Amino acid sequence: MKTIGLIGGMSWESSLEYYRLINEGVKERLGGLHSAQCLMYSVDFAPVEVMQKSGQWEAGAAVMVDAAQRLERGGADFVLLCTNTMHKSAPQIEAAIRVPFLHIADAAGRRVQAAGLRRVGLLGTRFTMEEDFYTGRLARFGLETLIPPAEQRREVNRVIYDELCLGVTRAESRQAYREVIAGLAQAGAEGIILGCTEIGLLVKPEDSPLPLFDTTRIHAEAAVEMALEGSPD
Repeated sequence: MKTIGLIGGMSWESSLEYYRLINEGVKERLGGLHSAQCLMYSVDFAPVEVMQKSGQWEAGAAVMVDAAQRLERGGADFVLLCTNTMHKSAPQIEAAIRVPFLHIADAAGRRVQAAGLRRVGLLGTRFTMEEDFYTGRLARFGLETLIPPAEQRREVNRVIYDELCLGVTRAESRQAYREVIAGLAQAGAEGIILGCTEIGLLVKPEDSPLPLFDTTRIHAEAAVEMALEGSPD
């Protein structure tokens, strides 16, 4: 089994889900008392969020690179960044480490492609929805990405930072997300990518008329596959 390196803390609410899903996946594959061989370096999210909001992306990338290098030095065989938004720093991370970097949008793109879909709605932070670092990566898999109108994007973003990253789930926010998803379905989306690792804490399959692609779960499952590649089940 390979050692998984996890850059967490953005937020720790979703990092907890990564740890659970990865260990459940290894146990399901190997059985018995097996669990994942992994390392996690969890950053303090507050200063990272300030860097995001103020456009200090190079400073944010430096934090991500430092975390990835610490994991590599600690013995990680490959690295995951347990957040979608900070994949804006993926090129810097990939250039700074020698071990593979498992990109969350690649894992999601492969899963959507395998499902035979071509037009997907994307929910996430405003950075993830609006900037090319994420939608451009999905385009490599032949995917056309639809995003909500500006007012709905602001609400989706607000719920992530003001509620979900603080462990708060509200019925009214779930209803707001349902309405956003319904609008994307009407616009022609065939599925919905939950492109923020906290959204799956709020939105469940029963909240959507379309298939949901939860990037937290998909990324965790891809990590299990990579960790167990070549291992006897």
